Amino acid sequence: MPPPKRTTRPEVDGGFVLDILNLGRRPGSTKTIERTVPAPSRIGLDAIAIEAGVPVSLDLQLQAVSEGVLVTGSVRAATAGECTRCLDPVSGNVDVYLTELFAYPNSITEETTDADEIHRIVDDLIDLEPVIVDAVGLELPLHPVCSDECEGLCSECGVRLAIAESGHSHDTIDPRWAGLAAKFGVDPEPSTELVNNEAEEK
Repeated sequence: MPPPKRTTRPEVDGGFVLDILNLGRRPGSTKTIERTVPAPSRIGLDAIAIEAGVPVSLDLQLQAVSEGVLVTGSVRAATAGECTRCLDPVSGNVDVYLTELFAYPNSITEETTDADEIHRIVDDLIDLEPVIVDAVGLELPLHPVCSDECEGLCSECGVRLAIAESGHSHDTIDPRWAGLAAKFGVDPEPSTELVNNEAEEK
């Protein structure tokens, strides 16, 4: 009978996946991770995010504790999106600090904590992507703006108010006259006469 085939653990350390095999389980053991990797997919919000392929810098420390591995450190990357007022492109940087425990298999923490409340170590590997996605999503602004002074777009014609002529405005036809104006193809000036007459009658 031939001897059983030996299987080797695949080398998958890289990107947002961290190999902790050589960290060991002795509480207090530490390992430093410093790497820059491309974002595997778009990370962030609808209006602003780290785009797929953008370099993401990881500066992390892994520390073995009794129930798992504590990951702490910073994640940095450039962001891109659009101003929610005027829709112009905006860019910046996001810098988040992680403090996350990854539980050992069969640890008390793993067995007593709901699946969606803690991250787990699988085959001596830590997958940081879900943690980074959540942290970046919480850090980015829901409504990014190109500047605090941005006036946005004209609600009538959509032109950027920052580049519109001084005193930019639109005449609004009294809806009570709009039907007549459309019937006769006339573009009347807005009138306050009817409003004034109604006020006098009151």
